[in-house]
Amino acid sequence: MLGWMGKFRALFLLSSLALVLSGCGKENLTALVPKGYGAESSLDLIILTTVIMLFVFAVVMVIYVIALVRFRKKKGQEDYIPKQVEGNHTLETIWTVIPILLLIIIAVPTVIATFDLADDAGAEDAINVNVTGNQYWWHFDYAGEEIQTSQDLYIPVGERVYLNMLSSDVIHSLWVPSLSGKMDVNPENENTMYIEAYEEGVYWGKCAEFCGPSHSLMDFKVVVVSPEEYEEWVADMQNVDPEEPADSEIVEDGQQLFEENNCMACHAIGSSPVATGPNLTNFGDRSRLAGIEDLSKDNLVKWLKNPELIKPGNKMTGKYPTLSDEDADKLADYLLQLQPSDITPDSAGN
Repeated sequence: MLGWMGKFRALFLLSSLALVLSGCGKENLTALVPKGYGAESSLDLIILTTVIMLFVFAVVMVIYVIALVRFRKKKGQEDYIPKQVEGNHTLETIWTVIPILLLIIIAVPTVIATFDLADDAGAEDAINVNVTGNQYWWHFDYAGEEIQTSQDLYIPVGERVYLNMLSSDVIHSLWVPSLSGKMDVNPENENTMYIEAYEEGVYWGKCAEFCGPSHSLMDFKVVVVSPEEYEEWVADMQNVDPEEPADSEIVEDGQQLFEENNCMACHAIGSSPVATGPNLTNFGDRSRLAGIEDLSKDNLVKWLKNPELIKPGNKMTGKYPTLSDEDADKLADYLLQLQPSDITPDSAGN
């Protein structure tokens, strides 16, 4: 058994560790450094509820200490019974009314913010993106633009972008901590939310609903660029010709392998609505492979050889013939040259 000094040291160590770990994280993956309207509203609610909880904790601790000191068992007063307050209407009214008031103070701003962030009154005149959650990746279809992409969502800074979300399989939850709150993505009923970024940059998104063995690996990026860069990106994506021949013999071999292995049955290049697998139109412009690995030729070859090692339970595993090292290398060369635009995650915010 630890003595009181040992217990104090253990408590001090745990408290210090919690304090240090609370400072770990990334600026583009935290709800505590808001870079968008939704995240700012969420932080206001976090601060409000935290202040109220600290107030309640302080009051309870003061009452506890008073009771502990004033009514402790004293020598010579072992049979002393403090005055009983059972049935005191004043006290019962106080400890009933105060929690109700505190709940109202929390509930009213929460309800207002919830309805505000779900308001789609301005959607008709804004950018609309149809979002589909899949195990374990995200598909983005820009309504009216004939643009479809996956994993990287491009939006202009300072504009509201409405996301109309459905799932193709199980329940997911879209969350970009620095830009917005969470919203469930269901298989049948469509949920709508909007995101609005204050600053250019790349913000990390997560699936916030357990959806299978690779749930924690279901990452994506929101790439926030200037309105001018966004228009340039839209034009570049619309001008992609999936039938355009490769510009080198090595890449041409990879393109041929892509067709021979029937990759087009699952992966679209261009505005084709095929969504069985991620859209590859701007695959070479992405900063991450499968949303989690650095996009490099070595990592891509490993993914093509055995996707299960990187994302367990993914639907690509076993859906095509085993590739030789040479064929995987050629396919990687072809996929990495799919770079239709100069507007990329690496250029965002620079």
